Amino acid sequence: MSEHVVKILEANFINHDVKRFVVEKPKDYTFIPGQATDVSINLPEWKDKLRPFTFTGLNRWEHLEFIIKIYPDHNGVTDMLGRINAGGELVLHDVFGAISYKGPGVFLAGGTGITPYIAILRELYRSKNLFGCKLIHSVRTSHDLILEQELTTMLAENFVKVYTRENVIGFLDKHIDRKFLIENIADFSKQFYVCGPKGFVENMCGLLIELGAKAESLVIDR
Repeated sequence: MSEHVVKILEANFINHDVKRFVVEKPKDYTFIPGQATDVSINLPEWKDKLRPFTFTGLNRWEHLEFIIKIYPDHNGVTDMLGRINAGGELVLHDVFGAISYKGPGVFLAGGTGITPYIAILRELYRSKNLFGCKLIHSVRTSHDLILEQELTTMLAENFVKVYTRENVIGFLDKHIDRKFLIENIADFSKQFYVCGPKGFVENMCGLLIELGAKAESLVIDR
């Protein structure tokens, strides 16, 4: 397994528990949108603790970008990442990933399951090929959204936000259920991309198949 020690160039929280890292890009290091790599922290007690994170930037960029949810109560890798800033070092490994763009369709994301889609959508927007794509993002509250302004600019009305615990007077909590899918997806012969917690992925795939989607049209992160 190859290893690349890279310096963190920028590190900042983009919402209350999600942090963006901009890091050096090793020479000849390439990936396609949707792919990921195992990452560890270049400190003696952390170097062997690898975690998979998706590239959210574009391969054409001179640097790499990761958007990572921080879990401060887990006393683990992301907790440590929450305390590391510019000047620190990460260790990157080989590129891998099951999520790749197969054509226009519906992107269903639960929480930080949106991260594999960010680079895909950015590349499609850059090349003016976003026609026919819709993003449905389920999060607990509006405070949990990631890159809301950028995604709205790219997708406009095709960016659908679902809040499961918004808890605001006059706002009805929603979930992506069978009724919601029927109301928001007119054609179930489309390509579907599903990423998020295991239960979310299993539930969405089951509902999509039930509503007429073909198993071969589902792209999921296995």
